[in-house]
Amino acid sequence: MSALRLLQVLAAIASVALAAPARAATDIALWHAMSGELGRQLDRLAADFNASQPDYRIVPAYKGTYTETVTAAIFAFRSRSQPAIVQVNEVATATMTAAKGAIYPVFSLMRDQGEPFSLNDYLPAVSGYYTDAAGNLLSFPFNSSTPILYYNKTMFRDAGLDSETPPKTWPELGAAAKRLRDRGAPCGFTTSWPSWIHVENFSAFHNLPLATRTNGFAGLDAELTINNPAVVKHVAQLAEWQKSKVFDYSGRGQSAEPRFQNGECGMFIGSSATRADIKANSKFEIGYGMMPYWPDVKDAPQNSIIGGATLWVLRDRPREEYKGVARFFAYLSQPGVQAAWHQNTGYLPVTRAAFELTRAQGFYQRNPGSAISFEEITLHPPTENSKGIRLGSFVLIRGAIEDELEQAFAGQKKAQEALDSAVERGNKLLRQFERASPER
Repeated sequence: MSALRLLQVLAAIASVALAAPARAATDIALWHAMSGELGRQLDRLAADFNASQPDYRIVPAYKGTYTETVTAAIFAFRSRSQPAIVQVNEVATATMTAAKGAIYPVFSLMRDQGEPFSLNDYLPAVSGYYTDAAGNLLSFPFNSSTPILYYNKTMFRDAGLDSETPPKTWPELGAAAKRLRDRGAPCGFTTSWPSWIHVENFSAFHNLPLATRTNGFAGLDAELTINNPAVVKHVAQLAEWQKSKVFDYSGRGQSAEPRFQNGECGMFIGSSATRADIKANSKFEIGYGMMPYWPDVKDAPQNSIIGGATLWVLRDRPREEYKGVARFFAYLSQPGVQAAWHQNTGYLPVTRAAFELTRAQGFYQRNPGSAISFEEITLHPPTENSKGIRLGSFVLIRGAIEDELEQAFAGQKKAQEALDSAVERGNKLLRQFERASPER
């Protein structure tokens, strides 16, 4: 009877334990600006992390464009309903850095939560964009891209051009574009994101300063220097090519991309992250190359800089959430996770280990051109001129630059006049940001 009684007691204890509810996972809000397929890839990434452990649940929420997402987070912070993580585009880094009381720097987060973290694991051309003056990582590199050259191999062959050799310099690209126009192409080449490609990345790739004070990294009192002879010469050449549609301006953002996809323009310079989209929507063989450079500029080519966004951690969330955020960032840093994200989206791998794993898996061999973005940003170690940009209100400054570029391309202003005006307008915005900054 005593043995039977013992079994009954053990059975009762087991039934109570099974009936007790399991501890609920801690939800962690991630506000982001990724729609369509990229949004689905992010949802999948969060679901995979959630399935990998029982304690935390990343909850992604699409909040519109980058500007709309940041604006929503700012308003939410004021009402103490902010998410733990918000995705912010690269040109808003200075704005986020200035909001010291609102952000929880990633290097502090990982140290405080005891998660393994080494800045040396990350690509310098990516992580350097998001570090402070002491080299500490402020936000987590997530989706990074850089401009590359796409060209229509079919049109190249029809025009008698070498379809296996992309133009490497601007004179070579201009000559190829003219040959395409002479053979009937409506447009030789076009580009997206005019300031990002023709001013910001142009300056980095030629190892030229975009602004004083190490492109703003060394202080808020930076001033633009984009009216230098090399940029003026480049913009003047684009304006000259525009007259015969050797170069044909297509507008801001990504508005140029469809013109390449539909075979109207023989070449296109745009984000490496649009590679999958271009491949899916183009009915011709595509070639890939690095951005061109001017061979008479002493230090060219240097390395390109990134676009895209990072994940910022906001203050004043429950302590348990921060443990989950640190765990999530450690998960994102794993080579297998990074490699899959890189391969599925076209964004750069943020660690060299992820690149090496992707190469070992044969992805680059199966997908020609997919490694060019990595090769371009790692062409040389970043310099003070090619590390990135840390300028306040740069979204507005970029708009002013593109206003002036458009006037140059339309023949309404000479290149020097347009860039002088861009510097004057941009510097006014920098001074406004400096006056409003708490660091002042």
